[in-house]
Amino acid sequence: MKHLKLLCGVVCFLMLASNVGSMSRWNEARGVFDDVCYLRQAHLFQRFGISGLDTDISRDDDHYLTTKLKQIGFPTAADVTTAPCHTRMASGKQVIQYPPGTGFALALFPEGHQVIPLYVLASTLLFAFAILAIAAARTTVSVVLAGAFGCLAIYLMINPSKASYSMAPTMMVCAVAGWLTARLFGGAQAVHRPWLTAALGLVLGVSVNFRLPNLFLGAGCLLFFPIALLWTRKIAFAGQGGLFGAAFLVGLAPTLVANAINAGSPFATTYGGQDVAPPDFSFSVIREYAGDQQSLLLLLAIGCAVWLVRPGGGAGTRRIALVVGLNLLVNMAFFMSHTVVTPYYTVPIAMLSLWTLLFASLMPASEPKTRLTS
Repeated sequence: MKHLKLLCGVVCFLMLASNVGSMSRWNEARGVFDDVCYLRQAHLFQRFGISGLDTDISRDDDHYLTTKLKQIGFPTAADVTTAPCHTRMASGKQVIQYPPGTGFALALFPEGHQVIPLYVLASTLLFAFAILAIAAARTTVSVVLAGAFGCLAIYLMINPSKASYSMAPTMMVCAVAGWLTARLFGGAQAVHRPWLTAALGLVLGVSVNFRLPNLFLGAGCLLFFPIALLWTRKIAFAGQGGLFGAAFLVGLAPTLVANAINAGSPFATTYGGQDVAPPDFSFSVIREYAGDQQSLLLLLAIGCAVWLVRPGGGAGTRRIALVVGLNLLVNMAFFMSHTVVTPYYTVPIAMLSLWTLLFASLMPASEPKTRLTS
């Protein structure tokens, strides 16, 4: 068993090394509009500190945005009022539409050398969690499973995570939150772990600062606690739900502050156009997601969640399956009704679910089978 774990760890390391080699050849001026806006947000943080939350186009007095647009051959680069990924607000301000987290993450690295270190850091953290899973595995099958999933998670940092800089920090959050979710809901004392509840709420709240749709990554937990309260009549679940919600709000506070600065209200959006169109369930949207190979991740997550509630599973595994199932349901409903279709949008919920299910499968099944909680 020790040699098998070592082998799986080495294979994951080789995947990480391959990633680093590929990433070292990346170019930050690859012609993607989103990239320019995330880098501009990073530039604002590096130049103004916390005041960089204000992304009004008037702050481009050093012509950073103009220079970046020229680098990618944007036809009207000299006129920043036509800049992509910026929204004209009712106040007259023209601001970056994205939440501030990805720009802040990029700002941690030297200008001009920001994307590669961020992705290397993300890949390294995923490698660390893969090693954690391999070390926790107790059977030959679970060791191989942990190693295979670790390689998959690391590989996904190249494709599709490269599609958007916001995916790198999001993938890190999914690994951390998956481990926390398994620890919180998989143990025999699930309602007596306030520090885990607060940590999970905080991590999932922070994820919203990287991608606004990450707001729905916390849906499973937010729904579980009131359901558990109604099912068991245990007031402890109300306290846990309140603690999770409070921590979640603390985590996403930077986005609320940025909205207040740029859009005039914490609950107003800086997005515009098709991004704010009302939900519209359409078979064409469903077909586009279903026809993409990344939908296999969702199918794998659904299949693993169903497998987790097999006969013989404990109460902890059933709790986790319920949380994951609720999360998948809410997120799929949102994306399948959203008029902007991009296949990688569903990758975060799939990876959060799979990390959670992986760590849950590695926990000993020593609980009663029939109770929602012990």
